[in-house]
Amino acid sequence: MNVFTTIINILLIVFFNTTLSRPYLILTYLLFMFGMWGIFKKCGLTPWHALIPCLRESDMGKAAGMEREGRILAVTQGLLIVYNLADLFVNGEDGSTSILFLALIEILIGLIHIIYLIKIYLGLIDVYGRKKRFWWLVLWLIAECIPAILWGWGKKYNPLWKAEELKNSAANFFSGSKAAVLDQGLTVNLEERTATDFFKKKYLLRDIHMYIQPGHMVLLLGGSGAGKTTYINAVNGYEKAKAEVVLNGKNMYKNYKDMQYDIGFVPQLDLMRGSDTVYRTLMDSAALRLPSTFTKAERQARVEEVMEIFGLTPVKNNLVVKLSGGQRKRLSIAMEFISNPTLFILDEPDSGLDGVMARELFQQLRKIADQGKIIIVITHTPDRVIDLFDDVIVLAKDANRTGRLAFYGSIEEARAFFGKERMEEIVKAINREEEGGEGRADEFIMKFAAMGQDTVPEEEPAPPREPGAPNEKEEVIQYV
Repeated sequence: MNVFTTIINILLIVFFNTTLSRPYLILTYLLFMFGMWGIFKKCGLTPWHALIPCLRESDMGKAAGMEREGRILAVTQGLLIVYNLADLFVNGEDGSTSILFLALIEILIGLIHIIYLIKIYLGLIDVYGRKKRFWWLVLWLIAECIPAILWGWGKKYNPLWKAEELKNSAANFFSGSKAAVLDQGLTVNLEERTATDFFKKKYLLRDIHMYIQPGHMVLLLGGSGAGKTTYINAVNGYEKAKAEVVLNGKNMYKNYKDMQYDIGFVPQLDLMRGSDTVYRTLMDSAALRLPSTFTKAERQARVEEVMEIFGLTPVKNNLVVKLSGGQRKRLSIAMEFISNPTLFILDEPDSGLDGVMARELFQQLRKIADQGKIIIVITHTPDRVIDLFDDVIVLAKDANRTGRLAFYGSIEEARAFFGKERMEEIVKAINREEEGGEGRADEFIMKFAAMGQDTVPEEEPAPPREPGAPNEKEEVIQYV
């Protein structure tokens, strides 16, 4: 092998991962680099980095929101280049090798390289908001130059966020704080709630810490996909997260069987048989949710009490299918209230109700909260009943599309914090621009986390207010 051929092969290995013996791969790599040039440009990265081995792989990780994985990919790419160069000089132009040890090393490095390449490709698919993730991944793996060119230069393919936006966003910021665990009330210290989607770990919720006092009615606010339902499922134990959830001094996750009836959860959809009467429906619920030590007479007494609370006594013998929308909602709430839960969570209880009926429903919830219960409510029309709430939890999606805590405090504090009078304006402020919002979620996530770190209580929190007592301004989170 002459010197000129050797130099050409070295350059081809470094820049195109091939030699003169496989010239057809050069065009493929050129097309791939051309596509990555466009992707880097769209993602706010330096375009010419697409031409430099290892630097290209590192920036691929940044574009995918996976900087650490990108660094690992860059290292494995460098090791593969070194191996191929060693193979060239040890064995000559044919590129074959008889050294088993080196072959095993190449296989090991290659496997690691493929694993991280898959992770980064999946990250890019998410960044570009592509559906059919499996088929896009297959295309990236077997013909990476095709999706690279499509995404890099196709007008209809654009990233949902840029790498610099992600780097400087709340996605990489964590408060490091925890809410104090007290004997009364609800404490939530949620580190993360994850899910696995085709070998990729996705963060649904992260870094959410709060303490809710007994007797408080709390609004859970957030745009579509902010993680509201995921959050309440983590709190009620239906879908456990990496978290500590403590209700009146008892750990929910560790004592779930003993505490499951301390929590009432009313889903958005009614789960009732239309052919049953109101009374029969509540009796069946009582049989399921009340302790087995309750006699039939005690269950009947509890059902009568709950029907009276929710104004269902006049229709106790009516079939469920004959009830009005408001009556069905009250019945679905009554079913969960049978067990007299300490924590009551409702997902859009006013869905489909007009303003008058919705207000009547929320006034009843307010009365329940005033008995010392904790009420957490999701509603998409909060402003018509906002005067009935004590506090508001605001969840928002950070730049990595993970649900984060953007605010928790009283209604008036929320208005001052966001500079908005209406709750619906707050949602608009934290929603992304492509969703019709202002795209300020990261700003508020980091602002609230910074405020929380500066808030270290010197005294015990104020005792819960007496039922019916006026709200007072109080410290929201006690950090330890």
